[in-house]
Amino acid sequence: MKFSHSIQFNAVPDWSSHYIAYSNLKKLIYQLEKTIHQSAGGDAEARPLILHDDPEAVFTRALDVELEKVSSFYVVKEKELTDEEQMLLLDVGAFDTESGVADDFRPPTRSSERARTTRPRSGSTRSRMSTEDGLEDSDDEDDEETGLTTKRRRASFGRRRTVPSNMHASTEMTASTELTRSLRRYSVTYDDDYAEQAAAFSSGIMLKKRIIALYVQFCELKSFIQLNRTGFSKVLKKFDKIVDRRLRPKYMDAVVDTAYPFHPETSKNLEAKIAGMIKAYAAIITNGDEEAAKRDLRSHLREHVVWERNTVWRDLIGLERRAEAASLGHTLLGLDADPHKTRLQGDDELVLPKKEISTPLGRFTCPTWLVSSTMFNLILILSMFFALLLVPLLEKPEQQNCLALLVLVSLLWATEAIPLFVTSLTIPFLCVVLNVFRDKEKPHLRLGSKDATTAVFAAMWTPVIMLLLGGFTLAAALSKCNIDKRIATFVLSKAGTRPRTVLLANMAVAAVASMLISNVAAPVLCFGIIEPMLRNLPAGSDMSKAVIIGIALASNIGGMLSPIASPQNVVAIGIMEPAPTWGQWFFIVIPVGVISLFLIWVLLLVTFRPGRGTTIVPIRPVRDPFTGLQWFVTIVTVSTIGLWCASHQLESIFGDMGVIAIIPIVLFFGVGILTKEDFNNFPWTIIILAAGGLSLGKAVNSSGLLHTVTKAITEEVQDFSLYGVLVVFSCLILVIATFISHTVAALIILPLVYDVGKGLDEPHPNLLVMAGVLMCSAAMALPTSGFPNMTAIMKEDPTGQRYLQVKHFISRGVPSSLMTLVVVITVGYGAMRISGM
Repeated sequence: MKFSHSIQFNAVPDWSSHYIAYSNLKKLIYQLEKTIHQSAGGDAEARPLILHDDPEAVFTRALDVELEKVSSFYVVKEKELTDEEQMLLLDVGAFDTESGVADDFRPPTRSSERARTTRPRSGSTRSRMSTEDGLEDSDDEDDEETGLTTKRRRASFGRRRTVPSNMHASTEMTASTELTRSLRRYSVTYDDDYAEQAAAFSSGIMLKKRIIALYVQFCELKSFIQLNRTGFSKVLKKFDKIVDRRLRPKYMDAVVDTAYPFHPETSKNLEAKIAGMIKAYAAIITNGDEEAAKRDLRSHLREHVVWERNTVWRDLIGLERRAEAASLGHTLLGLDADPHKTRLQGDDELVLPKKEISTPLGRFTCPTWLVSSTMFNLILILSMFFALLLVPLLEKPEQQNCLALLVLVSLLWATEAIPLFVTSLTIPFLCVVLNVFRDKEKPHLRLGSKDATTAVFAAMWTPVIMLLLGGFTLAAALSKCNIDKRIATFVLSKAGTRPRTVLLANMAVAAVASMLISNVAAPVLCFGIIEPMLRNLPAGSDMSKAVIIGIALASNIGGMLSPIASPQNVVAIGIMEPAPTWGQWFFIVIPVGVISLFLIWVLLLVTFRPGRGTTIVPIRPVRDPFTGLQWFVTIVTVSTIGLWCASHQLESIFGDMGVIAIIPIVLFFGVGILTKEDFNNFPWTIIILAAGGLSLGKAVNSSGLLHTVTKAITEEVQDFSLYGVLVVFSCLILVIATFISHTVAALIILPLVYDVGKGLDEPHPNLLVMAGVLMCSAAMALPTSGFPNMTAIMKEDPTGQRYLQVKHFISRGVPSSLMTLVVVITVGYGAMRISGM
């Protein structure tokens, strides 16, 4: 949640106009930024009036106005509440705790009751909702009817009353309607005993309510100070960062901290008043127990909405929805998936769209989704599935059923007729129902449903899934502690303002970020960092196009740079035997990645020519020192990666990399750096997709279908050399992964590639799988080819126009994919042979 939202949610509603105008000050900062970096030429009348003013002076004047507004309101409000406090303490002192009656009490009369009937004051929302013994007070209408509510100033400054002062309390909180009606009914009688009892009861209740109301308002005033001081500090920090000044330290020390509301003595005075309310409540209600009084009073305060930095996964939730809306357009039922067209207050009820169809029998009206292309695809896929189940193509029924399952799942994944993760969830169900699992021991009898259930769910939760969760945890911790952004901005701040250097630096940062926090999260981080630069580039600038598509393509390349950089890498590690160490992985992919990035950078320079008439706003690094928490997260992250690199040597201790992944999960969630909310915000759809793919691979292998298919393919390529097979499969995977998800392509093809590699005269299954998974990351020709591309195509300028079009991806993505293919089958092949794969 942004701090501007924190002010909005924590502010007292009735005081909302008196808080610092944080959002307006941010807009002023962005205007000043444009003024500083705009060109000196052009029409003088079109330039801002503040062009020749010092930005620091302009911003200081705006801050002074806000500070005066906050201070003036605080002084008035404090005086008002102090007057109420004095009157309340006098009434508390006059209250006889034994009899429960104030010293000057007289039974109320009908005339005095009418005199007290005034409109309730406007207090805070929380004050109006305060409760007595867990029950809400009566509504305002009832308060006016009972006549127990008075205006604040009349209670504070009115002449001496003929009824108890506590009955003139300056609060909108009243006794229950039933009680006050009783008072009104019996006040005209002369039943003195009953009148005294009712008055005593009402007197105690009203004192309690007045204390609660004043305590709540003093606490709200304290929160007012805290929120505004934080607002000044944060907006000054943003100004210093964007405009590259050092205004915050001197303005906070010389101006803000010396202002009356933010002076230490003011806070001490306010604390004393809050403590006085606790003592008064204890004396009247809890028999002197101040701890119990404090607990009761705090129960009437609103919960403070904590400002907390988002993790990168939380930001991805909205982006993933937008990407789905862009790629699919409509759900199966025909309702528009565009989040901008969701139903809002006042809109008519959503109705499924209908379509009229003409037939020889007449015209019929049916829901549009019944005749949509998605439904036709679904019907066609299901028809093929049942046809494969019924038409015998293979000798063994379990292999026949598994073939039907494989075709069904592959087509559903490729067409996205239903969400990818939903397709994954159908795999264990169909594996059990179709009895595709066999016993490992000869004669390989088909397993029953109970044994097949155990086998399929064991395949879904493996060390590979824990490795994926460990990678997500590291990414979330680095993001939440702002470490990833600090490192990235530090590197980009050294790039200067030359367009070609800035482009290369952004691509390098995107690739390294993808290596450490996954290529799903890295584009989100990088696009946030370059936002100031994009704001100050002209509309339609080639530089903005080049840097956005450069980050997307570099993130795809970065997806191959480490085992946790993308889900398909984790899938490949689960297939390879023995799994490669991190050291082996780096030895192969670093030269491939570096050369590919350099070639793509040259391609973007040649095709976009971003240096023409471009002025770059430099990226400002974060200057705050590393905190202890950030050092802790950094040490745990580096240590975890170190253990992963040495996983083969530590196999006798940890057994698998998935076990090592538990260490950061326990540490970060255990000490509270990450919360349950962060855990819930992990991309669980990716985890379910990977788990379903692993179970499909297990089913294809267990049924014997994989062996049958690979035997047929091996016979076709037996005359090919290892290098020939590598080239053929690399090209095939590149084409398939361009049109479907990289992870899905890996799940479908890599098990087959591994088995083909085992059946060659020169068996190198791990080498073929390694080349195949690199080609999955290299498939980046279309906007839908991988999450980085989908994130880039949805990036919009301040006017709501997309920076990139599909043609930009095709014209740069296709050559980039082909260049990476050449690098993988040359440099990558050599590195794999040297590493012993």
